[in-house]
Amino acid sequence: MFNKRVKVKDLLATEPANQEVIVMGWVRTFRNNQFIALNDGSTNNNIQVLAELGTFEDALLKRITTGASLKVTGELIASLGKGQKVEVKAKTIEILGDSDAEKFPLQPKKHSLEFLREKAHLRFRTYTFSAVFRVRNTLSFAIHKFFYEKGFVYLHTPIITASDAEGAGEMFRVSTLPFDNPPRNEDGSINFKEDFFGKATNLTVSGQLEGELAATALGEIYTFGPTFRAENSNTTRHLAEFWMIEPEMAFCDIEDNMNLAEEFIRYLIKYAMDNNREDLEFLATRLAEEEKQLPQDKRSELGLIEKLDFVLNNAFERITYTDAINILLESNHYKKKKFQYDISWGIDLQSEHERYLVEKHFKKPVIVTGYPAAIKAFYMRMNDDGKTVAAMDILAPGIGEIVGGSQREERLEKLESRMKEMHIPLAEMDWYLDTRRFGSVPHAGFGLGFERMVQFVTGMTNIRDVIPFPRTPKNAEF
Repeated sequence: MFNKRVKVKDLLATEPANQEVIVMGWVRTFRNNQFIALNDGSTNNNIQVLAELGTFEDALLKRITTGASLKVTGELIASLGKGQKVEVKAKTIEILGDSDAEKFPLQPKKHSLEFLREKAHLRFRTYTFSAVFRVRNTLSFAIHKFFYEKGFVYLHTPIITASDAEGAGEMFRVSTLPFDNPPRNEDGSINFKEDFFGKATNLTVSGQLEGELAATALGEIYTFGPTFRAENSNTTRHLAEFWMIEPEMAFCDIEDNMNLAEEFIRYLIKYAMDNNREDLEFLATRLAEEEKQLPQDKRSELGLIEKLDFVLNNAFERITYTDAINILLESNHYKKKKFQYDISWGIDLQSEHERYLVEKHFKKPVIVTGYPAAIKAFYMRMNDDGKTVAAMDILAPGIGEIVGGSQREERLEKLESRMKEMHIPLAEMDWYLDTRRFGSVPHAGFGLGFERMVQFVTGMTNIRDVIPFPRTPKNAEF
């Protein structure tokens, strides 16, 4: 029976008493025809299996190759080798799945991350990616735990939607109409009345608007699901399909929103450090080795573990957008023309500006508030100055923006006025406006890009390396 196997992680923590155990896993290495390094994904550490010389047939030993899967029955004994407390002295070895050593792409040597992206179906078997995805799993669980403990309701918002929450227009169309000859109206436009839903529909960019509907009845809700952007961005921080966490809270203002977001980020980091310390230490070593190849001024001032500890132990800096612009304009970086993008009040801060604020100026996470209304979404609450909105972005070292949120505009007249300014059809959004007509309350929420959070915690520099199968322009493999 397979369910009698003991996981490698548990075996390594077991006191050896010559007890019989069953272990299964994949071969990482096979040395001197007797020492098998076996791994089952439960930990980055391998268990050594001792296949004593003369005990097993040559035909079997030849099949013990990198990537092959084994079932081993044997005794758990104290290990004489360095770096391990226990090993398994094999009595029987069964090959569950052969692996052609000549053809197996992941040889026991260092592979580049670029190469491993091309082998995304196998990269889970490497030390780096097994660690990354165990951390991703822990963070996923921690998200639900955090909100459950606070009494939030988990809401499943639609993947297919007829609304564009961001007003960005960069959406994936969902349609059953024939591409080569779709039905058309008299003016030549596509007649979506003949489509599956009877109207134009898209993959969601955000569950926020639907989340607001629930929050104005249930008080506090959160969503955690996939979102999609048809944005032609081939960068280390953009994906076409990614996961978002979006809480929405009634009876909540911008300050409450900032407080919750900061607490949430800290909670996730601590949970990962408490439950995946071994993986994070491995990733910290990997990152330090990678940064040795970089010029001194491109290297991080803190190691991964130190960076995470620093975020846990220091309050986030809170500044206004106007403060941020002034800091950038007065910086030597700006005066020496080192920024690629120009800076003036009213611009949308670029990643290089955000990272300067976080990494060079404050050297810790920063929350920026009070953005110009002209560069923000229609639903954000207008401040008394008539120029800025109660928006907030949290900027993190190495990434830039990791959280975006706002206090929502709860005043019907002001919301309608803003929607008209931005040419958002009121009739189509009548259902949304009902939340302001019937018992409107101050409310707020934010979105945390999950992959960026995983990047931050694992130290991975490319967002494509923290999601199992990245979807990017011209790439939908696997």
